[in-house]
Amino acid sequence: MQRRPLLLLGLWLALILGEAVSARASQTVWSGLVIATNVAQPDPIPAELARMEGTLKELFGYNQFKVIGQSRKSLVTGEEDWLAQSKYFSLHVDSKSGNESGYVLNLKLFQEKNLLLETDARLSKASPLVIKGPLVGNGQLLLLLVVQ
Repeated sequence: MQRRPLLLLGLWLALILGEAVSARASQTVWSGLVIATNVAQPDPIPAELARMEGTLKELFGYNQFKVIGQSRKSLVTGEEDWLAQSKYFSLHVDSKSGNESGYVLNLKLFQEKNLLLETDARLSKASPLVIKGPLVGNGQLLLLLVVQ
């Protein structure tokens, strides 16, 4: 008879701990395709890039950043995949694993159906991942991933 209360207590603890791990592991990742250009009268920076504005300007030397494609993905297991796309470009992100320090990702950048780039990268929860893409018109394509 004493087994039943212990079993119920064990099930209750497993449920509580499982929910705590799920809640802690669930993170939202914002992925963006951004065109960086220099213009005489730049538009205000998009909200998703506001906290990185100074860094982006300093690193790349452009004064305007426009989000042309984006995606938000809630990661529960750390092994999800998603797509951020625009009219001509798409970024396929395949998360291979995740832990407290961040995620290991496989990234594939396509221009229409042509694969331009495939690389593995580590996305840290402490800092965004920014990758310089190809020149586009009078600007530069940037790939950004941020744990929110």
